Amino acid sequence: MNSRIRRRVLGAAAALATVTFAAAMPLTAHAQAAGQKPKIALVMKSLANEFFLTMETGAKDYQKHNASSFDLVTNGIKNETDTAAQIQIVEQMIVSKVDAIVLAPADSKALVPVVKKAVDAGIIVVNIDNRLDPDVLKSKDLNVPFVGPDNRKGARQVGEYLAKKLKAGDQVGIVEGVSTTTNAQQRTAGFKDAMQAVGAKIVSVQSGEWEIDKGNAVASAMLNEYPGMKALLCGNDNMAIGAVSAVRAAGKQGKVYVVGYDNIDAIKPMLKDGRVLATADQYAAKQAVFGIDTALKALKEHKKQSELSGVVETPVVLVTKDSAK
Repeated sequence: MNSRIRRRVLGAAAALATVTFAAAMPLTAHAQAAGQKPKIALVMKSLANEFFLTMETGAKDYQKHNASSFDLVTNGIKNETDTAAQIQIVEQMIVSKVDAIVLAPADSKALVPVVKKAVDAGIIVVNIDNRLDPDVLKSKDLNVPFVGPDNRKGARQVGEYLAKKLKAGDQVGIVEGVSTTTNAQQRTAGFKDAMQAVGAKIVSVQSGEWEIDKGNAVASAMLNEYPGMKALLCGNDNMAIGAVSAVRAAGKQGKVYVVGYDNIDAIKPMLKDGRVLATADQYAAKQAVFGIDTALKALKEHKKQSELSGVVETPVVLVTKDSAK
């Protein structure tokens, strides 16, 4: 990809529903010799989550505008916690002999063995969205580049915006994503940073497993156990939607603040009417495009997985009623 186009993508500050590039990506020498385009597999988490549907749309649009340069296959799991199904998808991609896998892992540790299997088969692997556990990667002697946002920083921005509405001693709860995922852990850490700075009391941290129904159940339990709770900090917007329903069912609308993370379309009406105070946009489409770009660059330069490393940080910004579109 030429530098002009790269700057245009990296400099974009608005969410991309589609990603358009004018220039085609160059083929790998291997693909050229075989008369074929490289095949990239995008393996995501739950496609029931609007965030990953947006990611898939962005990836497909990118491929459509670069159809002469690479082929794309996309896959996702039904449930956020169905790690075994995601491992099976990766294994299928290995059998299919794709050239690269761009992976948003459902579990930061459990996916590492199958990533090693892919690498051993000569497939380039790029990690997006949820970072694979660095220590587990090291134990397998793997270098896997990560393309994604600073989740702790993004969650801290959301928490700091909420903190303006709180005072020292106020009780708050954190509805965490899948607890074995790095991005869930980092968002919880960011929320804690902001709450501790204002002196709010974090009375409960429980996993809502990224899902609406589970988020609703966890938020309901928190509100029941802590009737004086002032806010629910949710690790993604799906769980925030569940928390909003829990607040309404408890008769506490306007008394309990809810914040989320992802800026999916479904949350936008709730931002506008105040049911959700704030969220963070981490640009799902950009993560897919940057991940694919990283994989294609490695293929073009004939790099081995062992030669890859590092972090490509993608944007994350605070979204409130005033900034929501």
